Amino acid sequence: MQYIGMPLGMWILYKRSFRTHLQTTLGCTKQEAKAVTKEAKPKYKQILARVPEFEKEDRFKMNLVNCALLVAFVRSMQTRPTVEALTRFYSAAMMNAPTRWFCRMSGKQKFTEKDIRAMRQTAALRAADRNPYSWNMVFLSYPDGSGYEARFTTCGICTLMREEGLFDLVPAMCRLDYTMSDAGGRSDFVRQYTLASGGPYCDCGYKKKG
Repeated sequence: MQYIGMPLGMWILYKRSFRTHLQTTLGCTKQEAKAVTKEAKPKYKQILARVPEFEKEDRFKMNLVNCALLVAFVRSMQTRPTVEALTRFYSAAMMNAPTRWFCRMSGKQKFTEKDIRAMRQTAALRAADRNPYSWNMVFLSYPDGSGYEARFTTCGICTLMREEGLFDLVPAMCRLDYTMSDAGGRSDFVRQYTLASGGPYCDCGYKKKG
């Protein structure tokens, strides 16, 4: 995957937030946070370089890029964080003002015909059959009309984190699903299983508020 385009944009969008929360959430000094950020950038590029380009229709490229960003920072830290500490750090670093705006805009489209059509198209694509760093999912509407579930049987984040020896830290990223759903304002996120915890799949359920 090339660094130009969206991956470069994501670095620009989040590097300051990540650097800030290295201090406020993980307790790094200003100098340490600056050093970690400087070291993370080439690592980020190296990770992306070994990932194949995503298909144009694949909506999960951003998920994998975000994972590569987090991996680069973790690899640049002097001390490996715990799952709990990384969960707090990742949520705080990712939920900056642009992300919150994105969540609100996405929330306005939740459960619309356009949203449902896009989910069905994503399920039919089965991009992970051709790219191990992507996702395969099944789309399931709740019979009572209260929302829907995206059930993932393959996860690109799990693939990359396992390769990096960081698989035990995957739950730190999974928790952001709840936070982003809350920020969208239209759905309650529900989950029973994750692949990272040994479940048969990752179920991402979205229940209509009210």
